[in-house]
Amino acid sequence: MLELPPLSLYIHIPWCIKKCPYCDFNSHELQTSLPEAEYVEALCQDFDRDFEFCGDRPIHSIFIGGGTPSLFQAKSFDSLLQHIQSKTALSDKLEITLEANPGTAEARKFSDYFSAGINRLSLGIQSFDNKQLQNLGRIHSSDESRKAIQFARAAGFDNYNLDLMHGLPGQTLESAMSDLQSAIDFEPRHISWYQLTIEPNTVFYTRPPILPTEPVLNEVEEAGIVLLKQNSFQRYEVSAYSQSNSQSQHNLNYWEFGDYLGIGAGAHGKITMPDSNAIIRTQKRRQPNHYLQSNIHTVAKRQEIPTAERPIEFLLNALRSRKGFTESLFQARTGVPFSSIGKKVEYLISVELLQNKDGWISASDKGYQVLNSLLQEFL
Repeated sequence: MLELPPLSLYIHIPWCIKKCPYCDFNSHELQTSLPEAEYVEALCQDFDRDFEFCGDRPIHSIFIGGGTPSLFQAKSFDSLLQHIQSKTALSDKLEITLEANPGTAEARKFSDYFSAGINRLSLGIQSFDNKQLQNLGRIHSSDESRKAIQFARAAGFDNYNLDLMHGLPGQTLESAMSDLQSAIDFEPRHISWYQLTIEPNTVFYTRPPILPTEPVLNEVEEAGIVLLKQNSFQRYEVSAYSQSNSQSQHNLNYWEFGDYLGIGAGAHGKITMPDSNAIIRTQKRRQPNHYLQSNIHTVAKRQEIPTAERPIEFLLNALRSRKGFTESLFQARTGVPFSSIGKKVEYLISVELLQNKDGWISASDKGYQVLNSLLQEFL
């Protein structure tokens, strides 16, 4: 039987100053003046339409991503958050995250974000090595990254994430660990540390850079995990590491197959409807100019997840988390009996790819190293 999970809100800001060659997100280089006020109005209307499907459900967390959300002024987010609060109560402890590019960081802007109610920043550092920043097509320098972190602290943010890549062109084990140590030295509560991958429909896919060999990549990952653990960072998801009790609440809701509204150009959403035994996915129009046109900036696609596909959809999320899932969580979030995957789970435990600790089923250390292959077992 389906049960209502927590509800989060994702807000997409689609513009950036320059499209990075590795980026496959729905982001668009700003060619004209930023239609900030118009877009905020569209977001408010978008939220109202989506929230009609949610009754009076409280919002668990808010994440403002992009693109480059820090191109917007704090007053725009203040206006949007006030509108959201007019529809549903927002807790004082609600996690509200804003992605920020160090190249658009300003001390006053960060202070204004904090005053508007944003209480968590995710800074797109990517590397503290200027040569690597050039390789990645970033518009900021290492010095600007350091200043952005200082601005965040001075503004009152004690909860911020540093976003860092490894496996960069020509990167050695030593340079990767130096980069990671630079991030650790700022004493953030959260670090997202992940390998550069070449995705279709990117500049790097057309003109791929020369990346480190597989043995070097493996060395870097193993050494980085050890370094983070030595500095009290707990790995709670494939590429997410946090100090105690500082996990991203928004991301945890994704991994537990929670619900989320997605507003803004190209944003995705997922809504559970127990009364009709349905789970609905939504997607908004990708092109900002199409999204902004009145009459069509609602939903580009709305489709139900077939019951037979719910288990793998759940597992694709839940097994990314180190914590994993329980039988009751599986059944509550999918509406499917655990027996549908029970024998497969037993087999994977027997070959030590899964483990069951106190009722929590998760990938073992061995299984986590081959997570994609592990997930294929359920297809």
